[in-house]
Amino acid sequence: MHDLKQLGRDLQQPGRSPVYASNAMVSTSHPLSTTAALDVLRKGGNAVDAAIAAVSVQCVVEPSSTSVGGDCFCLYLPADSKTPIAINGSGRAPKRLSADWLIANGFDTIPQQSPHSVTVPTAVDAWVNLNKDYGSKPLGDLFEYAIGYANDGYPVGQRVAFDFNNTSELIKGDQELSDLFLVNGKTLPIGFLHKQPNLAKTLAEIAKKGREGFYSGWVVDDILAKLTALGGLHQKDDFDAAIANYVTPISSEFRGHKVWQCPPNGQGVIALLLLNMVSEISCFGNDPINLERIHYEIEAGKLAYRDRAAILADPEFSTVPVQQLLSQEYASELVSQIKADRPISPLPPSSLPRHSSTVYITVIDKDRNACSLINTVYNAFGSGLLAPKSGVLLHNRGMGFVLEEGHPNRLEPSKRPLHTIIPSIVTKDDNLVMSYGVMGGEYQAFGHMQFLSRYFDYGLDVQMAQDKPRFFPDPFSDQIDLETTIPQSIQHALATMGHKIRQAKIPIGGSQAIYLNRETNVLSAGSDPRKDGMAAGF
Repeated sequence: MHDLKQLGRDLQQPGRSPVYASNAMVSTSHPLSTTAALDVLRKGGNAVDAAIAAVSVQCVVEPSSTSVGGDCFCLYLPADSKTPIAINGSGRAPKRLSADWLIANGFDTIPQQSPHSVTVPTAVDAWVNLNKDYGSKPLGDLFEYAIGYANDGYPVGQRVAFDFNNTSELIKGDQELSDLFLVNGKTLPIGFLHKQPNLAKTLAEIAKKGREGFYSGWVVDDILAKLTALGGLHQKDDFDAAIANYVTPISSEFRGHKVWQCPPNGQGVIALLLLNMVSEISCFGNDPINLERIHYEIEAGKLAYRDRAAILADPEFSTVPVQQLLSQEYASELVSQIKADRPISPLPPSSLPRHSSTVYITVIDKDRNACSLINTVYNAFGSGLLAPKSGVLLHNRGMGFVLEEGHPNRLEPSKRPLHTIIPSIVTKDDNLVMSYGVMGGEYQAFGHMQFLSRYFDYGLDVQMAQDKPRFFPDPFSDQIDLETTIPQSIQHALATMGHKIRQAKIPIGGSQAIYLNRETNVLSAGSDPRKDGMAAGF
């Protein structure tokens, strides 16, 4: 077993060790979120309770990455179940908006800072349903941490300040957003104590009234007023119809384990396709950062993301060939196209926009219930539109659509766009082994493959598997993004092979993971150093 091996890091080098605990564990991308979830667990809450508390805090303290005005996907595996429960909390386009309407009104793309990029936020409905069906604590108890930080303030951390600074122009494009997130015309600095009293009122309203606290009354009136004033076509009946659906999860085998994902409209099927492809590729050495392995993963990514761009869509509107994508025969067919000594000819660029901002939370409680939950605003600060009275930042998931005639992911009324966020759970012999997830927009499917391969193929522990340098074949060009920690010798060799490489401008993705050693019943967890989060347990 991995955790019984002496594979630890060099303790004279900067880094993190995995966190070990025997009772319960949580890992998130923000320390205040982690500590809130841990407190819920200490007070007897279960994994769902802790995850909801954590995500509500992150809507306050990591506002560029997530919001109550965003979307959510979740996998929940009760201790007594063989199969995770999956919920799709992604929003739909307004009933009166279509690609034809946008084109007729002079649009050739869906602008980010526009009401037309806003699908109806459905995260809150997902939280409420999870709380009602599987939680053990009232929402008021779970939201108290977030409400406190919104009212009393939270200190801006380094990664959050970095994200704020990178989106300063977007922030300046909306008066209400500027008023809340700029000081003297500049983004909030590291250590600034930031308050969001209006968002505190919204969270309190949801805590008191549940779903109705967001989708009825003054909160939704405020959101609709904001969108309507900017020319949006949203109406109250769109919000009435914002329902998070329980769906049947999909899975594939990898190294003797079963990996679970939510089905489309998310890209979890692409993560499973990549794992199927990698299962046929040699490990190439004892470390994943080697030329041959990197080349094959890049090529697998190109082929898988070609399918992602071409066929992934809302299955209510278009047939998505999930079973074909999950077949080992299809994976083998794709692998056979990979050349050992050169890249595949450039593939058509994706017609989708780039994705970026998300938070991921994983919790395993004392009873060994596991919750894998992910929440998003799409791009940093989403649409860049803030409803003033409620403090609700609105996401821009509508940019996950295309306007191209005949494309399965074309914008249509009440349709869900292709979604990038994909929580995951791993089981073996019908028992929980791991709850994990990856952030980073389109990178997520590729990141799932990288993390699991580094863990199971190379024997890295749950933290080291996240620490290793990352790379990603950009689906929007023929460029390969490489983190600066990829050795120069490998970068040069990739270029010599014919790969068009470039330095990643920002860290590639983020991640959290918790592993359960079934032999010892000990939990080990890691949190990606590319974020400011942490894992903690007791």
